[in-house]
Amino acid sequence: MHTLRALGRRLPRCLLRPPDKLTKAKPMSILSTVLLRRLLLAAAVLAPVPGIAQTGPWIVSHPQVIEAQKRGAIVWDIRPEADYLKGHIPGAVNIGDAGQVLRNPNTEDFIPTPQIEQILGAAGIDPAREVLVYGNRANVIAYFGHYTIRYFGGENVRVYHDGIDGWRAAGQPVALTGSTPVAIALKLSARAANSVSTADILARLKDPNVQLLDVRTPKEFAGEDIRAIRGGHIPGAINIPYEQNWIDPETQSKLNQRKVADNAGMSLKPQADLRALYAGIDPNKETIVYCQSGVRAAETATVLADLGFKNVKVYDSSWLGYGNTLDAPADNAVFLNVGALNARIGSLQSRIDLLEKELASRPK
Repeated sequence: MHTLRALGRRLPRCLLRPPDKLTKAKPMSILSTVLLRRLLLAAAVLAPVPGIAQTGPWIVSHPQVIEAQKRGAIVWDIRPEADYLKGHIPGAVNIGDAGQVLRNPNTEDFIPTPQIEQILGAAGIDPAREVLVYGNRANVIAYFGHYTIRYFGGENVRVYHDGIDGWRAAGQPVALTGSTPVAIALKLSARAANSVSTADILARLKDPNVQLLDVRTPKEFAGEDIRAIRGGHIPGAINIPYEQNWIDPETQSKLNQRKVADNAGMSLKPQADLRALYAGIDPNKETIVYCQSGVRAAETATVLADLGFKNVKVYDSSWLGYGNTLDAPADNAVFLNVGALNARIGSLQSRIDLLEKELASRPK
């Protein structure tokens, strides 16, 4: 219905009149008008569908979470159940690790829609209602949850970026027992408003009104870190790793090396800094964001929408889909050496076997 209304706004009123209103015109005029109307309708249907607008912020802080709860919003904790039960926002629902539960482990695309209907329905997660999604601070799966709700028609969904870490830091209470959601029956249908396919990407490669943003690491972009049949990037894409959205993009590395005590550096930069980061991208053009499988892309896409970019979409299959489409053009293309990979795996397996034998031979 939204698409039909949009089409109606695109066409002149005279072309939307039913044929019986044209009976007083000359036969050739009637024929010409009807043909023109059909051509324009076809062109409108084939035109790219713009991203569906959402009012208000896309990313919220803890006071806005509290206000949303007062309005009866659904709060969705996307973390694994074990983490959820260690402490979560009171009233939040959980389906386990959303990134694993809702995606095919091989293709990393959505599992069949009927299965998603059952999973979300059992947790009472209704895309038609207001939904707020969170995980740990900067957990990209929270943005995948946001993308999921919008993909299935939601228009009132937001991300709490600082998540349970920000909630605890603000002194807010946490619950240690699972919520008991009211199960609902869902009938979901996907829409093209916030995503594109590989075919869509190929059709837009030379479109000057489309800009591609690759949010993977520089090594992935350069084809040095290969995570599909080949490495590289989509021609014309700009590389801005998604971690650049954070106050300190090196926080994860510093945590791994125990150089910092917490993940506070993963909070989002102030909006002025984010605008400067994306100053080279036109907010009025169609912006397609991709990564390896669409998850990291979901974060940057949401950040851009929050900054006011008009038409942002996620390439869901991302490089996993594009890189494995061998006839798709790519820059810095480097094919995976399967033989060398198998040799490395074999060598590692031999070392594991040796260690297991040594452990087994030790006195108990």
